[in-house]
Amino acid sequence: MNTKLLAAVLSALALAGTWGAETQSPSPATSEAKPQMHTENQPKAGETAPDFSLPSGDGATVNLKDYKGKWVVLYFYPKDFTSGCTLEAKNFERDSSKYQGEGAVILGVSVDSAQSHKDFCAKEGLNYKLLADPDGKTVAAYGSGMDYKGAKMAARNTFLIDPQGKIAKVYTAVKPAEHSEEVLKDLAELKKKA
Repeated sequence: MNTKLLAAVLSALALAGTWGAETQSPSPATSEAKPQMHTENQPKAGETAPDFSLPSGDGATVNLKDYKGKWVVLYFYPKDFTSGCTLEAKNFERDSSKYQGEGAVILGVSVDSAQSHKDFCAKEGLNYKLLADPDGKTVAAYGSGMDYKGAKMAARNTFLIDPQGKIAKVYTAVKPAEHSEEVLKDLAELKKKA
């Protein structure tokens, strides 16, 4: 078969394929999986923060009431060892001395295991407590649950809790890169008003 004939046959097949694709009904578009949020119980500023008792990566059990008299940055995040969560965690670690200077403690919560938190803290050099909530009860109490691609996890929300145990500020769907600085700024403002 000569090359001109072969080229003509291939061109005809390509055109037929294009025409056939245009006359067939389009297949349904596949959309990017979006998380389904569960914010039904999310406490608001001015309300008492729900108490909890959760294991940390260092083996201790942490209760919110243990921090009465201190400001608490309680942040929920989806998963250890993921890029956004690592960035957020490292930024809180970077700013930890500033939080200490403001009399605040940082606590991170996800549905990962205490062992996962221990490994994550060791790998990333995190020196504050990450709390394990594998059954998601505390995540639900703070209206911070989500389903993503069939997995239940925590949404990226933060609650700034005042020394009396009341929620001073709520942050939802936070941006990991700038979040720690935003919380520090708000903490300083809220302390001036207190």
